[in-house]
Amino acid sequence: MGFPVNQPLIDGNELKYLTECIETGWISSEGPFVKCFEDAMAKFVGRNEAVAVTSGTAALQLAFDALQLSPGSEVILPSFTIVSCASALPGLGLTPVFVDCDPVTFNMRAEDVAAAINERTRAVLIAHIYGLPADLDPLLALAAQHELKVIEDAAEAIGQTYRGKQCGSFGDISIFSFYPNKHITTGEGGMVLADAPALIERIRFMRNLSFDKERRYIHTELGWNYRMTNMQAALGFAQFEKLPRNVELKRRIGRAYDEALKDVEGISLPLPATDYAENIYWVYPLVLDDDFPADAATVMAALGEEGIGTRHFFYPLHRQPALLKHYPQLADISLPVSERIAQKGFYIPSGLGLDPVHIPTISQKIEDVLRKF
Repeated sequence: MGFPVNQPLIDGNELKYLTECIETGWISSEGPFVKCFEDAMAKFVGRNEAVAVTSGTAALQLAFDALQLSPGSEVILPSFTIVSCASALPGLGLTPVFVDCDPVTFNMRAEDVAAAINERTRAVLIAHIYGLPADLDPLLALAAQHELKVIEDAAEAIGQTYRGKQCGSFGDISIFSFYPNKHITTGEGGMVLADAPALIERIRFMRNLSFDKERRYIHTELGWNYRMTNMQAALGFAQFEKLPRNVELKRRIGRAYDEALKDVEGISLPLPATDYAENIYWVYPLVLDDDFPADAATVMAALGEEGIGTRHFFYPLHRQPALLKHYPQLADISLPVSERIAQKGFYIPSGLGLDPVHIPTISQKIEDVLRKF
């Protein structure tokens, strides 16, 4: 029996709502579930409005565009995150300034951001990584002090809170992703949330090919077709109805792994909680000890032979070949924590569809494989 790294859980009103889309003919982005989903997420998070889009990557593209930063502006963001966080910057003429992460929470730290701020800094992107949110209070204080725009990437933190307030409610703009490994999935999809009407207007305008309000097929700017379909939104709305349960399922999986793996040598387990949040265990990450005689890729291959699905940690953005083409100066920087955990870290089966009854079996296989090294 094999255990994939992620199994989505489709067990609510998904089929009912998708059937409604087909029976009514509302399958495009004009259907009613899009607004239902947007309104539900905005209310849940505590934002004025939300805009459903095709992916988390599209959401980040629209977020950066909506800020309308001057070309040459610098944006501070973590190196240890998905490439989507930086992929929009070259096209907008913006320069990324990458910072390292905390070795335990994997999130960016205020002291690193403070050291990176200069006269060209205009914005900071804060991404919550692997289940624990970044420590937002000092980061937001820095942004306010230096008048920086803030994008909160809460793609991995749907249903997570920071000091009791929902992630996705902070900064000028926040984004979610609804990829199948998220706590809410639409297959592919994302969402941009904000409070300022001007930002929402810009996001909706650019999401929909920048059609002129008076004459549809006249375009004063080149936007994107990032519209979410009614069918995707129907799936997402059904998933939203189960979000509290899904969060508890994730925490139950995390706690079960914590117990099963607590005495296994050679690895570090995720931090269960900080003083500002309890881990939501978006994934269950493991980091090999520095003196462990193999890297993550080698251990992952051995686990694969035992039927245990795994996935690498993020590869640091300051080492991404595609970004080095645009920003060759990145070759001169070193961010040792991000570089180390990219080589030593991987995560194990922890999707919502994983039955916790299998966790002892998976954990025993992990322990057996590690002992072989």
